[in-house]
Amino acid sequence: MTRRVLLTTTSYQDTPGAHHQLLKESGYEVVRDRGPLSETRMLELIETAGPFDGLLNGDDQITARVIDAALPALKCICKYGIGLDSIDVRHATSRKVPVLFTPGVNHTTVAEHALGLMIALAKHFWAHLREVKAGNWKRITGSELHGKTLAVLGMGRIGKEVIIRGRAFGMKPVGFDLHWDEAFAAEHGVQRIDTAEEALKVADVVSLHMNLSEENAGFINARTLSLMKASAILINTARGGLVVERDIADACRAGRLGGYATDVLDHEPMKAPHPFQDIDNILVTPHVGSRTFESVERQAMRATRNLINFLEGREDFIQANRF
Repeated sequence: MTRRVLLTTTSYQDTPGAHHQLLKESGYEVVRDRGPLSETRMLELIETAGPFDGLLNGDDQITARVIDAALPALKCICKYGIGLDSIDVRHATSRKVPVLFTPGVNHTTVAEHALGLMIALAKHFWAHLREVKAGNWKRITGSELHGKTLAVLGMGRIGKEVIIRGRAFGMKPVGFDLHWDEAFAAEHGVQRIDTAEEALKVADVVSLHMNLSEENAGFINARTLSLMKASAILINTARGGLVVERDIADACRAGRLGGYATDVLDHEPMKAPHPFQDIDNILVTPHVGSRTFESVERQAMRATRNLINFLEGREDFIQANRF
């Protein structure tokens, strides 16, 4: 019997590369939709187009209801990406459904995106671009990154790459992570800060690289924003749920925060009205930090190999949960 797979991640589908041929050669029947999909849409697809042996998904809502509806046919959930907050991993584990993912494939390009957002905020790119294209010549004085204190919250692969690039700009790195890499910190001159809140107080630039969890959801809020310098800028290429968006909008509009640049939102895609609209010192990109030709192919090849190797009983796959 031919295996059936539901493919929903858009960057996988839209970007050319060897992953398309690899999936085609698997011989699997591929049902396609364009995510990120809601729980309702996932349930509809399972009912009308299933059953599925595997899900090759991005940030779709893989809830307990979705997992239960997909059983007993479902053999694995294969995340195209690293973050697992859109998947009920605990429930998948309880139902003995492996969750596969792709660590180590996009840290370079996300770090580059984070530095790009820093530069864009510090130099007021959005306001300048809009004014010049409108035929005006309004100029705003910007700031240098050189000499500024860069606080990286979450020193995994991406956070470390941001530190390396920040140092190339002459920034002074400080960091917070529950699992401190002493060797990396010593090599790259990173000062350890005991708490994330203390890091907020000393930083000129804060870059978020934490995993989203129940404990840190909404970590950046009115109270923690009040700890930051009014001139500080905040970068988020991690997860939208780490911040309270309304509080950030209020702080940026009132001059209590120098600016916010994000590649992620609490609910994607952005729908109007949104509190970030019409605020010049808030920049939003549409979750494209890892969407480069190079990164997409790496990520898609790893995700596809995870899927095929698991379904074919081979050992070369990366599993996030254990049971």
